[in-house]
Amino acid sequence: MKNSEGGIALRAAPSNLPDTLRKVVEYRKSGLSLNHVVGCPLDCGYCVRHLFDNFDMKQPHLVCDDEAAVEALVTHWAFQRDVTPIQIFNRATDPFLPRVKEHLHATLEILDQLGLQNHVLIITRWKVEPEDVERLERLSRLRVTVLVTWSGIEDKRIEPVDSGIAERSLTVLARHAGRTRRILYWRPIVAGLNDSDSKITRAADLSRLADATVFTGLFHRQQIREYLRSVGVADLYMDAPRRKVMPRDLEARVLAGFGGVNLFRKTSCAVAFAHGEPDWNGHYGISQICEICPVSQVKICSRHHLRPDLARVEQLAAVAGLSTKGIEIGPGHITVADSTEQQRYYIQHTLGFQVHDRAMPHLPGRHGRAEEGWA
Repeated sequence: MKNSEGGIALRAAPSNLPDTLRKVVEYRKSGLSLNHVVGCPLDCGYCVRHLFDNFDMKQPHLVCDDEAAVEALVTHWAFQRDVTPIQIFNRATDPFLPRVKEHLHATLEILDQLGLQNHVLIITRWKVEPEDVERLERLSRLRVTVLVTWSGIEDKRIEPVDSGIAERSLTVLARHAGRTRRILYWRPIVAGLNDSDSKITRAADLSRLADATVFTGLFHRQQIREYLRSVGVADLYMDAPRRKVMPRDLEARVLAGFGGVNLFRKTSCAVAFAHGEPDWNGHYGISQICEICPVSQVKICSRHHLRPDLARVEQLAAVAGLSTKGIEIGPGHITVADSTEQQRYYIQHTLGFQVHDRAMPHLPGRHGRAEEGWA
């Protein structure tokens, strides 16, 4: 079967695909995530596909066509034109794999033709070619950012993909991209694995090819830990928490050793900086996160960090199906109760103001990270 470009079309996803993957739109912290292609051969040991019982699907499969996927996205209850950030193929495949990238480009072009100006985040560790950048550059309305994942991990059991591929992709973007922004996505940084002085220096060198750099730690969920154990990798950390692990000492070494430019703790902060806009997640409300941000970006976020009134928050909570009882608005964040991540993100992205659940507070200095390494 041929696709519209004359290549071999992706196979349809099997009928026994887990429901979590058959649902092609999901709200995540950086925006509504669109995932109508599932399956990946890259075998990164820490991949979130372990959490969806999909790691064994090595070939990409199509859950629905691009037009149906776009329709599901723009009719989702939480989607807001020009406001809601969008991510494409960031959960169950790599967007620049052969055949997958035809669906990436087609989906972007459909969205662009709708006149949408939403942010679109594309995360990859694979090969971005000059012709890919040329096609991205033809988009006229969407605010597109490519985040190139690089870790420098050399243990093939953990990361079989050569980090040199990401380095070349970043170089291609630096040479050919103009309107399209580029981010060095330095992740996951793991204590004792890829945090040597030479790795930090290499990240600093690569940062000069990017508009901004984000650094972050490892999701060490139980499913990921069990997989790594199965291929002979000793536990990278003791715990298997809900949040990413980035111990205090590791962050300190990164900040002390990084000699590059425009380093950020949070993805949305880096993307916002690359576009000269305020952070849509409102991290300015947690001032310690901003300590390393460029002064110019802090000024932008400061000007747009407006404390919302209670009536507006209650209105958004009702749309999200969240109880309005007990909502509190503090100087830097809104506190709600018994909420899901999707409900919080909808309010947060609409207002550009942090929303926390009372049962899961953000502790000072930890920046939303796991407890391990912060005792």
